Amino acid sequence: MVLESASRPWGSWHVLDEGPGYKVKRIHVHPGHRLSYQTHAHRSEHWAVVSGTATCLIDGVTSEVPAGGSADVPLGAAHRIINDHDEELVIVEVQRGEYTGEDDICRLEDDYGRSAPTA
Repeated sequence: MVLESASRPWGSWHVLDEGPGYKVKRIHVHPGHRLSYQTHAHRSEHWAVVSGTATCLIDGVTSEVPAGGSADVPLGAAHRIINDHDEELVIVEVQRGEYTGEDDICRLEDDYGRSAPTA
């Protein structure tokens, strides 16, 4: 069951579950696209790659994470998911923290000219 979803220029996200202190999303990233380079003031994230290969940039360190792998984004870390491959990237993201609202995004860099509130 999808609780909430949104299309973005880079793909889409779907909230699968949420409760006090957590939110679980399925994220689709189109080939050749990437999410904004961002930080969060109130949550950490754990990314599990379901299909495709994610290029994960976390606090300046880049790593390739294949399907079946995962990456952790600590609270306050600058991070970005990149799909520089030819197939759709699917990730399950688990957010943990005191607040998991969509306005807890501080965009440091964005390919699509979007800005976001600072947390």
